[in-house]
Amino acid sequence: MAGYDRAITIFSPEGELYQVRYAGEAVKRGWATLGIKCSGGVVLAAEKRKMSPLIDLTSIDKVYMVDEHIGIAPSGLHADARILIDYAREQAQTYRLLFDEPAEVEYVTKKISDLKQVYTQHGGVRPFGAALIVGGVDSHGPMLFQTDPGGIYFGYYATALGNSSSTILDYLEKNYKYEMDIGECTKLAVKALSLVVESLEVDRIEMGTIDVATKKYRKLSSEEVKALIDKIKAEQGSTQ
Repeated sequence: MAGYDRAITIFSPEGELYQVRYAGEAVKRGWATLGIKCSGGVVLAAEKRKMSPLIDLTSIDKVYMVDEHIGIAPSGLHADARILIDYAREQAQTYRLLFDEPAEVEYVTKKISDLKQVYTQHGGVRPFGAALIVGGVDSHGPMLFQTDPGGIYFGYYATALGNSSSTILDYLEKNYKYEMDIGECTKLAVKALSLVVESLEVDRIEMGTIDVATKKYRKLSSEEVKALIDKIKAEQGSTQ
């Protein structure tokens, strides 16, 4: 690489910033995370791993509320993601104070992406080693975006990040339908995660939804997640 990876401000002969690529590798090593939008709303879901037998998984958050109508699910370096999520919350609240209305989901996503981009063109800094799935319901309906370490973002119907994300994406491509209601969408998210999680247990999955009827973010309770898991296990058992 002839030293092109020693500073964020140096382009390689191929026009690539190696530090941004390395940040992307940190995302790929993160825990499995996905987002799905459908006619009924948006679902965000993420895997939680038992890194130690003594760790309390309830102390780990993987799906966050940004505003009452927006949620974020990150993958990659959790500390970097936490800073970006706090920044997104500030931007959403500032928008409310200035304009007396909720911010559009894409507005918040663009603000996050703008900050990420700044960290790709100044010496003495490094890119954020986190990618975020931003979902919510605004005046345009259900919205889902993914913003990557380089500062680029795209809209998606369904997307996945982290370890084994390709397996999740393959499953979603075969089974996703936009016409699903929020219940079907939530069930699809659990089925997709079940393909890659270490064990399909209630403390290994965290989920949040934004329903088009209420336009409110809500994190699913342990009882709701358990009911979904039990239903899916029963279906899998009946097909064997």
